[in-house]
Amino acid sequence: MATLDVVADIVDGCRLSVGWRLRIEHTTRVTYPAPVLASFNEARMTPMTLPTQITLQARVTAGPGMPVWTYNDYWGTCVSVFDLPGPHDHLLIRASATVQTQAAPGIPARRPGWERVRAAATEGRLPELLLPTPLTTVTPDVSAAVLAGIGGLSPDEAANAISSRVRSRIGYLPGATGVHTGAQEAWDKGQGVCQDMAHVSVSLLRAAGLPARYVSGYLHPDPKAGPGTTAIGQSHAWVEYWAGSWSALDPTTGAPVGERHVVVARGRDYADVPPLKGIYHGPPDSAMEVTVEVTRLA
Repeated sequence: MATLDVVADIVDGCRLSVGWRLRIEHTTRVTYPAPVLASFNEARMTPMTLPTQITLQARVTAGPGMPVWTYNDYWGTCVSVFDLPGPHDHLLIRASATVQTQAAPGIPARRPGWERVRAAATEGRLPELLLPTPLTTVTPDVSAAVLAGIGGLSPDEAANAISSRVRSRIGYLPGATGVHTGAQEAWDKGQGVCQDMAHVSVSLLRAAGLPARYVSGYLHPDPKAGPGTTAIGQSHAWVEYWAGSWSALDPTTGAPVGERHVVVARGRDYADVPPLKGIYHGPPDSAMEVTVEVTRLA
């Protein structure tokens, strides 16, 4: 059993301003049509502790007496690992966390222009976040058409314009796409969910020369929610781009990324951050039910 308890009000020397305190309850039930002989699983459901949020408490369980180990992956995400070596016909994973967040930080007054951004993006790990992936690829015609509309804009203005363009192009429609849907398919359909809008945005941000990463986490959908208000939904996805420092955009809602958002994982695309993945020895079919409750505590 992995339990993380962090009580602090200073992270990296940065004190959190007054924001929201959120409790997240993420329950996943996987059922199989017949018993499987063994399974190995990874869960990415533990919120990060960052300058913009503090994880006060987090716990992932996979059943009574089931040991859960944790490690941080290449992108800094906390991964909970567990395996069931004997026959079983279902999995029940419960992840709970309490997180203190803060309002969206403003963009610094002085930011580098395109020349400096593109020069700096060749250093360190930033080049990895400029490369397309199977889920974040659109045709040259699509990227050229979108980028033609951002000529003369600063990097931050261009990033916001790209996010707005994606939101106007892709209508939010649950069920229109799946977890394996790529950016081009979502663009062609003009329909999708937050995952699709994030993939398309990441693709276009990279095409513009801005390193971009996919962010997975949670969102309380009601900006006016008072303490005790619970929202039932699913995981959420948005993007971060680099223009001298990292900034976040939510192309699905258009709202600032701040106290209602909780960061769990970051990567090149969804394939780097799935809430649950694994392998098992058994029948090829399975069914998954997911419930996410996000409650504002304060």
